[in-house]
Amino acid sequence: MLHIVACIKQVPDTKVAKINPKTNTIDRASAPAILNPYDAHAVEEAVRLKKRYGGVVSVLTMGPPPAVKAIRKCIELGADEGYMISDRAFAGADTLATSYALAKALEQIAKQRPIDLIICGKMTIDGDTGQVGPGIARRLDIPPLTGVNKVVEINKEKGYAIVHRKLEDGYEVVKSTLPCLFTVEKEINDISFAPLPNMIKAARYHPTIWTADDLENVDRKQLGLKGSPTIVSKIWTPPKPKGGEMLEGTTEEKVEQLLSIVLGKKELFQS
Repeated sequence: MLHIVACIKQVPDTKVAKINPKTNTIDRASAPAILNPYDAHAVEEAVRLKKRYGGVVSVLTMGPPPAVKAIRKCIELGADEGYMISDRAFAGADTLATSYALAKALEQIAKQRPIDLIICGKMTIDGDTGQVGPGIARRLDIPPLTGVNKVVEINKEKGYAIVHRKLEDGYEVVKSTLPCLFTVEKEINDISFAPLPNMIKAARYHPTIWTADDLENVDRKQLGLKGSPTIVSKIWTPPKPKGGEMLEGTTEEKVEQLLSIVLGKKELFQS
């Protein structure tokens, strides 16, 4: 049986989130917290693979105590177990420190039940970097397969996975050894409706929660702000585009006006 771990994150709904003009950061209090949409597809794919091949689906997240809600959402989708690492030592982590902490938690999970496959969303909507998944794979020294939009086969006995990776002009078929890590695109699946038994289980579910002290062989210098070399100097909301210029007159007059405007933009014709 497969043991699949989906790495997830609770994020602010960026459709309504605002930027704090003083701190140049996302005002997380201005928007409801949701399960990162790409991660929902990662969990959905993990559950589908479990149904296809048999096995167990675990989910892992790093965050403050309220992030338990994201794990419960994954239980609704069909995950079996949930783990969360939560500690002030993790606060302020960039993608480098986040991948380190999650990798250490995955090593801990693997001691309880060996992991065959790790699935992450392509990226999170609050960061848009797409770096954490490959960062985890690098730290665990396993192959990363990014941009996966179809899983063709998982063969645990022979130790390989075959997937389609999305490219700009098509896709490529890739075969990898197990264990490995996928980052998945949204089009890999459609999110299923949660059945009532899953919803009841989720409402009562309490995940395993670890602090930094619960993880083994952790270098605290690589956690949180201390382990984060990335510095965000400024974030701002882009200005709204100005309205277009209306051309009036006959068709011939509009053409002349348009040509005058275009020819006046000399920089468009400079190489």
